[in-house]
Parts: sequence; C-alpha cells; structure tokens
Amino acid sequence: MEQTVEQKLEALYELQTIHTKIDKIRQTRGELPMEVADLEDDVAGLETRIQKIKTELDDLEDSIVNRKNMIKESLALVKKYETQQNNVKNNREFDAISKEIEIQGLDVQVSEKKIKELQFEINNKTEVYDKALADLEDRKKDLEIKKAELENITSETQKEEGVLVAEADKAEEKIEDRLKIAYNRLRGNFKNGLAVVTIERDSCSGCFNQIPPQRQSDIRQRKKIIVCEHCGRILVDETMAEEIKGETTV
Repeated sequence: MEQTVEQKLEALYELQTIHTKIDKIRQTRGELPMEVADLEDDVAGLETRIQKIKTELDDLEDSIVNRKNMIKESLALVKKYETQQNNVKNNREFDAISKEIEIQGLDVQVSEKKIKELQFEINNKTEVYDKALADLEDRKKDLEIKKAELENITSETQKEEGVLVAEADKAEEKIEDRLKIAYNRLRGNFKNGLAVVTIERDSCSGCFNQIPPQRQSDIRQRKKIIVCEHCGRILVDETMAEEIKGETTV
C-alpha cells in the first residue's frame, strides 16, 4: 500500500528522533574513541620505529665485528710478511714485502677509524632507541587508561544503544529507498546529524533561518515533503514532532 506524504514524514521524523538519541549516547564518549585510535597508531608507529632502529643497531654491530676481523687478518698478514722479510734474498724482495706490511698497517688504521665512527653512531642510535622505548611505555600506559575509560562508558550505554539501533533498523523499513538515501546524505552533511527538523518560532530549528508564513502553512498541511530553502533539511510541523516524540519516548 502506497504511503501518504504524511506517513512518509512521520516515518522520517521517527527515524530522526531515534538517531538523535543514539547520537547523544555516542556523544557521551566524547573524543575517547578518537583518542584511543590515535594512541593505538602512536604505539604501532613507535613499535615499527623501535624495530627499525634495532635492525640498524644490529647492522652496525655486525660492521664492527667485520672490521675487527679485518684487523685480525691484516695483523696476521703483517706477522707473516715480517717472517718472510727475514728470509729475503735481495733488496727488491725486502722493499716489496715492506710495501705489503705498510698497506696492511694502513688497512688496520682505516678499520680502527671506522670502528670509532660506528661506535659513535651506535651510541647516538642507542639514545634514540632508549627514548623511543620510554615513549612507547608512556603511550601504552595512556592507551590502557583511555581504553578503560572508553570501556566503562560503553558498558554503561551499550544495552540502551543496542535497543535504539534495533528500533532505528525497524523504523528504516518504513521508508522508501529514495527518501532513505536523501535522509542519510543530509545526516552526513551536518555535524549534529539533524536531517529532519521542526519549525520553532517561525524558523527552521536546524539553521534558525526564518520560514515564510505561506511555507509554514504548506508544511502543516503535510501534503508534500518540503525542505528548508537555506540548509536543505526536511521540515515537519511542531504538532507532528510532539506526537512522534511522545510515541518514541523510552
């Protein structure tokens, strides 16, 4: 059976009334859900950063080990060459071995210098690593506190919200798809989620702009769906609003 315009308006305002109650419940949680999400992002970011620094520190330690091994190899070669020098047959061989000893000595100096640089970098990164660990612990503590606050508030209102969500789903069944799409779009357009509003003191209660007397008369007749010329919200008369609110009082 085709709905009358009046029935369509009643269904829309009933849904708006229920959604407004749900919105108020969710508003009691304030910024907590967002704060929890931000802290979770911070924790995840810090954990990723800490792992990256740890990998970098491990690589630096490996580089030091490699450099120390290079020094050992160079010193072993120096010892070998020095032994060979004792058995040379001419100055040419002696000079050649001396050159090799000099090269290995320079390699040792380069490696020792590199080890100092690597150790300096390790010290700096370790400070950053320790600070990141401390920050992570702080964020985790903050997250636990905020989560506990959110859980307390949610547990207090969860049952009531569940009942209202079920009512909203049932109320949506009375509304044709075209109007439902328009309603949801309007809900999304305004921070307060008001898509269907009443006339209050000759004005739209959504944007508070004045409504001309003839337009008010048309709204009260409930013969067609009328929207506010300024904000685009669907308008209903005060009497209908009072009737619907009375029916949906929890």
